[in-house]
Amino acid sequence: MLETARDLTLEAAQSASSARGFKSSSSIRDLPVAQLKKLLDSRNDREILEGLRKVISMMYRSQPCLPYFSSVIKNVASPNIEIKKLVYIYLLHHAESEPDLALLSINTIQKSLTDQNPQVRAMALRVMSGIRVPVISQIVSLGIKKGCGDMSPYVRKAAALAIPKCYRLDSNTLPQLLEYLSVLLGDKQYYVVGAAMIAFMEVCPDRIDLIHKHYRGLIRKLVDMDEWGQLATLRLMIIYARKCFPRRTTRIRKTGNKGFYGDEGTDQEDEGEEIQALDSDLELLLKACKPLLQSRNSAVVVAVARCYLYLGTPDYIDSAIGPLISLLRSPQDIQHIALYNVVSVCLVRPQPFVRYATHFLIRASDPPHVWKLKLEILTIIFPQCAMHMKGIILSELEHFSRGSDGKLVRESVRAIGRCAQNDSRASSRCLRLLLKQISSPDGNLVAESLTVIRHLIQQDPFAHTKTVIRLAKNLDTASDPQARASIIWLVGEFAGIDGENNIAPDVLRILAKGFADELEPAKLQIVLLAAKVYVHHVNRTQPPMECQKSSAHSPTWTPVHNPEGGGGFSADTGHFETVYKNGGATEIGKEHPIAVLWKYILLLARYDTSYDLRDRARLYKALLAVPTSTQLASLLLLAPKPIPHTPSPSEGRKGFTLGSASVVIGGEGGVNGLRGYEALPQWVEEGQEPDPALREEGATKLEYGEKRSVPAVEKLDNAVREGTKAGPASGGGINGLNVNGKEKTLDDWLAEDEEEDEEDSEESTEEETDEEESEYEESEDEEEHHRLVK
Repeated sequence: MLETARDLTLEAAQSASSARGFKSSSSIRDLPVAQLKKLLDSRNDREILEGLRKVISMMYRSQPCLPYFSSVIKNVASPNIEIKKLVYIYLLHHAESEPDLALLSINTIQKSLTDQNPQVRAMALRVMSGIRVPVISQIVSLGIKKGCGDMSPYVRKAAALAIPKCYRLDSNTLPQLLEYLSVLLGDKQYYVVGAAMIAFMEVCPDRIDLIHKHYRGLIRKLVDMDEWGQLATLRLMIIYARKCFPRRTTRIRKTGNKGFYGDEGTDQEDEGEEIQALDSDLELLLKACKPLLQSRNSAVVVAVARCYLYLGTPDYIDSAIGPLISLLRSPQDIQHIALYNVVSVCLVRPQPFVRYATHFLIRASDPPHVWKLKLEILTIIFPQCAMHMKGIILSELEHFSRGSDGKLVRESVRAIGRCAQNDSRASSRCLRLLLKQISSPDGNLVAESLTVIRHLIQQDPFAHTKTVIRLAKNLDTASDPQARASIIWLVGEFAGIDGENNIAPDVLRILAKGFADELEPAKLQIVLLAAKVYVHHVNRTQPPMECQKSSAHSPTWTPVHNPEGGGGFSADTGHFETVYKNGGATEIGKEHPIAVLWKYILLLARYDTSYDLRDRARLYKALLAVPTSTQLASLLLLAPKPIPHTPSPSEGRKGFTLGSASVVIGGEGGVNGLRGYEALPQWVEEGQEPDPALREEGATKLEYGEKRSVPAVEKLDNAVREGTKAGPASGGGINGLNVNGKEKTLDDWLAEDEEEDEEDSEESTEEETDEEESEYEESEDEEEHHRLVK
């Protein structure tokens, strides 16, 4: 007794010292190998526990522990469960390094499968399946079979989780494992079924034929499963529903209003709206998922939203929006993933998110990866918002576009552009907001604003002529090269409007003065502007093309060289005279200022240091070498530009399955998502789906071919059902039914008892009278017999 108390005191002191977090250096110092082996070989459980704890701590500190393998394994047969746990932990880590020695413990572990303690049995099964030695695959399979028939659900759950390990150990055991899975999927305990679903998704996710008979049972147990089982079940049910339930639609017809008396006018039937018609089993799944929207696990909420998005009707999708929004109150890592999934749902159905628009307003504490997604959601729901909410969103974007964070400024300006692009009614206000940013000293803000303005102007060019003139006036103050390039490009696009009154030649004249001081992006656009202005000038002033006559009547361009100048390119920039020969008469005049300006720009570009600019100028010069033939130049320079469309940043992730990692990674994982990503199957065609009778629970087969014992309660229930089917023809009051075939009440049972008592009393009186009569007759017979004898 004293020794036991002493051991308990020492263990308590040791646990208290370990609870202090190993603060002292003496608690973490390593013992010598000989002393540690002595502890492991001891006959005292307390010393063995101390040695095992030392070994496990060394193992987790990545120190060599293989020298103690034999000493640790010999304790696998210890009846102490704490020792057994530590030995199992060590064995799982080092069994692959010493497979021969690990096999020595298999017999002992097999004996633990018959232990009285279910925890020991489950632990033994878990360890046996975790020892990655292919030789014992059949032993593991037999252990799983024994675990499937165990009375304890804890052991059956361990057997279900051991199935994937056995499959990875030896794939040839798949037929046996499928048989075990079929048994475990029909288990009545929900936590066993959850583990079986996890194993099913890992071993054979395509074998949906095993799910038919358990479908409704799985749906009923879905709410009670743990989170991991719920995730596996929901992932499987989406695949199962798409392969087994065809997508049916029905049309709702609306009739027109009749007259006041009902006989006036004619009924007009509209084609109505086409809605999705749900199968009864599919609707059972969708209704069973609804309580899971209140789950504490964010992954379960996203999984239910995925189920509603790909299987349900719009009403079911709308019911999942609120729980998705509630995930934004989670920590930042969960909030980040939730926002990606919210964006994916919002791209498909933005209307339900309008009421939650205030949840997506940016906070000062939001990191960049969060406010980027919030801005994207605001731009997606912007067209569906009311006017006051649109004003709030644009005010927020305007505020952040004037901030100090360069990235936030750029994203805010782009968001304003997407808002204007998605809603044409708000484009004028968005354009006014962007025009205010042009005078900002921030070059990045001006460049980004001008890019967005250019996209908006291209959508309706003729309505923004004055806007281009206003932008051209800002060339004197704009200093950013990209901003100047955008303005010059817009001026060039409008160079053909209003003929001689266009501002493009004057803008080109002013820009030519400071051409040498411009940066390369602006120089490229100046050369392009000069080419466009010259093409428009040639197309306006060129005489109409007539039928081919004699060469004397055709106009010719004769350059008059300056005799004082040298040869080469200087001849192109000297004094030119245009000579038209028309019927022998010649009209000689000076060249037009636009042509001179074009030659001057080409000369400036020829001696520039940029290779790209020189090549571009040489190309334009070759295109416009013959003024009478500008068709090719007009085709290249004046071709109508496509209206730019800026998609949402997450548009490329729209096709990925909700809740998958590819939704978060996006294009970085490739066009088809990350490696291992599998898209959802298409809906099964009408007439090719499996027979719905397969999902009837009465069609289940007997487990392992054994004869099933029917409980007494089930026998009574079957008798009641048979009596119900028999009806009044089966006689009155049989199997708890009255004459009308209905179930008897308590009053009916009491009335029958009273009737039976009365009948028993009547029978007893009749029997008494019969006995008295028989006795009387016997007495008379005896008297007569005595009389005859006398």
